[in-house]
Amino acid sequence: MNDVVDVKTVDSAAMESLKTWGWVSYLLHLIVAVAAVVPTAQASIVLLLIALVIDLVKRSDAQGTWQQSHFSWRIRSVIWAGVLYVITAPLWFLFVVPGWIAWTLISVWFLYRIVRGMLAMNKDQAING
Repeated sequence: MNDVVDVKTVDSAAMESLKTWGWVSYLLHLIVAVAAVVPTAQASIVLLLIALVIDLVKRSDAQGTWQQSHFSWRIRSVIWAGVLYVITAPLWFLFVVPGWIAWTLISVWFLYRIVRGMLAMNKDQAING
Protein backbone atom coordinates (compact mmCIF):
# COMPACT_ATOMS: atom_id res chain seq x y z
CA MET A 1 0.00 0.00 0.00
CA ASN A 2 1.37 3.38 -0.98
CA ASP A 3 0.29 6.27 1.24
CA VAL A 4 1.41 9.47 -0.42
CA VAL A 5 0.87 12.78 1.27
CA ASP A 6 1.20 15.88 -0.86
CA VAL A 7 3.01 18.48 1.20
CA LYS A 8 3.99 21.84 -0.20
CA THR A 9 7.59 22.79 0.47
CA VAL A 10 7.72 26.38 1.66
CA ASP A 11 10.86 28.17 2.76
CA SER A 12 11.07 29.48 6.29
CA ALA A 13 10.85 33.13 5.21
CA ALA A 14 7.57 32.48 3.41
CA MET A 15 6.23 30.60 6.45
CA GLU A 16 7.17 33.47 8.76
CA SER A 17 5.53 35.94 6.39
CA LEU A 18 2.33 33.87 6.40
CA LYS A 19 2.46 33.65 10.17
CA THR A 20 2.87 37.43 10.42
CA TRP A 21 -0.14 37.98 8.15
CA GLY A 22 -2.03 35.44 10.23
CA TRP A 23 -1.25 37.33 13.43
CA VAL A 24 -2.28 40.64 11.86
CA SER A 25 -5.57 39.09 10.82
CA TYR A 26 -6.14 37.46 14.22
CA LEU A 27 -5.45 40.76 16.01
CA LEU A 28 -7.92 42.64 13.78
CA HIS A 29 -10.50 39.91 14.42
CA LEU A 30 -9.77 40.07 18.14
CA ILE A 31 -10.33 43.84 18.27
CA VAL A 32 -13.69 43.42 16.56
CA ALA A 33 -14.64 40.39 18.71
CA VAL A 34 -13.82 42.11 21.99
CA ALA A 35 -15.70 45.23 20.91
CA ALA A 36 -18.72 43.07 20.08
CA VAL A 37 -18.72 41.56 23.58
CA VAL A 38 -17.93 44.69 25.60
CA PRO A 39 -21.05 46.91 25.55
CA THR A 40 -19.33 50.31 25.40
CA ALA A 41 -16.52 49.35 23.04
CA GLN A 42 -16.83 50.21 19.37
CA ALA A 43 -14.84 48.76 16.50
CA SER A 44 -15.35 49.43 12.87
CA ILE A 45 -16.56 46.74 10.52
CA VAL A 46 -13.79 48.04 8.27
CA LEU A 47 -11.26 46.23 10.51
CA LEU A 48 -13.15 42.99 9.99
CA LEU A 49 -13.29 43.53 6.24
CA ILE A 50 -9.54 44.24 6.12
CA ALA A 51 -8.89 41.01 8.02
CA LEU A 52 -11.21 39.09 5.71
CA VAL A 53 -9.45 40.43 2.61
CA ILE A 54 -6.07 39.47 4.09
CA ASP A 55 -7.34 35.95 4.71
CA LEU A 56 -8.86 35.59 1.27
CA VAL A 57 -5.71 36.84 -0.48
CA LYS A 58 -3.16 34.95 1.62
CA ARG A 59 -5.04 31.64 1.91
CA SER A 60 -3.75 30.44 -1.47
CA ASP A 61 -0.16 31.19 -0.38
CA ALA A 62 -0.67 28.95 2.65
CA GLN A 63 -2.08 26.05 0.62
CA GLY A 64 -0.54 22.76 1.74
CA THR A 65 0.82 24.15 5.01
CA TRP A 66 -0.52 23.98 8.56
CA GLN A 67 -1.34 27.68 8.29
CA GLN A 68 -3.95 27.10 5.58
CA SER A 69 -6.34 25.85 8.27
CA HIS A 70 -6.05 29.16 10.11
CA PHE A 71 -6.92 31.25 7.05
CA SER A 72 -9.95 29.03 6.37
CA TRP A 73 -10.90 29.07 10.08
CA ARG A 74 -11.01 32.87 10.17
CA ILE A 75 -12.93 33.10 6.89
CA ARG A 76 -15.53 30.58 8.10
CA SER A 77 -15.80 32.38 11.45
CA VAL A 78 -16.60 35.70 9.78
CA ILE A 79 -19.05 34.17 7.32
CA TRP A 80 -20.92 32.19 9.99
CA ALA A 81 -21.04 35.13 12.38
CA GLY A 82 -22.36 37.37 9.60
CA VAL A 83 -25.03 34.86 8.63
CA LEU A 84 -26.08 34.40 12.25
CA TYR A 85 -26.26 38.16 12.83
CA VAL A 86 -28.44 38.59 9.73
CA ILE A 87 -30.73 35.69 10.68
CA THR A 88 -31.21 37.01 14.21
CA ALA A 89 -31.55 40.70 13.23
CA PRO A 90 -35.37 40.53 13.18
CA LEU A 91 -35.29 39.74 16.89
CA TRP A 92 -34.07 43.30 17.46
CA PHE A 93 -37.05 44.69 15.60
CA LEU A 94 -39.61 42.43 17.22
CA PHE A 95 -38.19 42.09 20.71
CA VAL A 96 -35.13 43.95 21.97
CA VAL A 97 -34.10 41.51 24.70
CA PRO A 98 -34.04 38.34 22.53
CA GLY A 99 -32.04 40.23 19.91
CA TRP A 100 -29.55 41.38 22.50
CA ILE A 101 -29.22 37.83 23.89
CA ALA A 102 -28.78 36.30 20.43
CA TRP A 103 -26.15 38.82 19.35
CA THR A 104 -24.31 38.46 22.65
CA LEU A 105 -24.14 34.69 22.20
CA ILE A 106 -22.92 35.07 18.60
CA SER A 107 -20.30 37.60 19.70
CA VAL A 108 -19.03 35.33 22.50
CA TRP A 109 -18.90 32.39 20.05
CA PHE A 110 -16.91 34.54 17.59
CA LEU A 111 -14.50 35.65 20.33
CA TYR A 112 -14.05 32.01 21.39
CA ARG A 113 -13.16 30.98 17.83
CA ILE A 114 -10.62 33.77 17.48
CA VAL A 115 -8.93 33.00 20.82
CA ARG A 116 -8.94 29.26 20.05
CA GLY A 117 -7.28 29.94 16.69
CA MET A 118 -4.71 32.27 18.25
CA LEU A 119 -3.76 29.64 20.82
CA ALA A 120 -3.27 27.01 18.10
CA MET A 121 -1.24 29.40 15.95
CA ASN A 122 0.94 30.27 18.91
CA LYS A 123 1.81 26.55 19.14
CA ASP A 124 2.41 26.35 15.36
CA GLN A 125 -0.48 23.90 15.07
CA ALA A 126 -3.24 23.58 12.52
CA ILE A 127 -6.74 24.36 13.75
CA ASN A 128 -9.39 21.71 13.24
CA GLY A 129 -13.05 22.40 13.03
